[in-house]
Amino acid sequence: MAARNRGNPLALAVLISLYERPMHPYEVATTLRQRQKHESVRLNYGSLYAVVESLERRGLIIPQGTERSGRLPERTIYDLTEAGRIETHDWLTELISTPVKDYTEFEAALSFLPALPPDDVVELLNERAQRLELEIAQMGSSRELVEKQRLPRLFWVEAEFRMVLREAELAYVRRLSVEIASGSLDGIEWWREVHEGTGNPVWLAQPIRDESTVEGQE
Repeated sequence: MAARNRGNPLALAVLISLYERPMHPYEVATTLRQRQKHESVRLNYGSLYAVVESLERRGLIIPQGTERSGRLPERTIYDLTEAGRIETHDWLTELISTPVKDYTEFEAALSFLPALPPDDVVELLNERAQRLELEIAQMGSSRELVEKQRLPRLFWVEAEFRMVLREAELAYVRRLSVEIASGSLDGIEWWREVHEGTGNPVWLAQPIRDESTVEGQE
């Protein structure tokens, strides 16, 4: 049985595409782009071919034949194996049912917020809010276009989810900016003192250790 290796969503996109019908890698990429799936899955042609090779080695897909169009090089058409169909079902089931920790860049930036002066952070958050507003407006226009085309909602729920996340982020960014600017954010006094040179700059707070779980790991 193929070993589990579920760290790359592009691999799942390939499996889902081949679940529909046998394709060559270029057709997979073209189909994903036509359906705007590259907005949800990072699509890179170099990575795509490496993913296809990996899936073949794992026994999840198998060459079915080749085809040539005009002067283009011969292309290998792939199909799912039975193990590939099982993996596609199990992987998608896991992703939908089980929340996972996403290490986003913005969350990382927030964790190191005290490294910048509070007033600078307010300006940066306001700048981020403006960009989020523009992005949300563009998403709204795209959504109106999709609705006019009468495309069933089932086929753009991922775009709807992206918009919901952006709207939530915008609301949070605005609130945080106001709290810092008004001085109501808990810890703001220490933060200002650090950048005025009168406070202790040790700002990486250490979590309380649970000795019962740490003991035996050292």
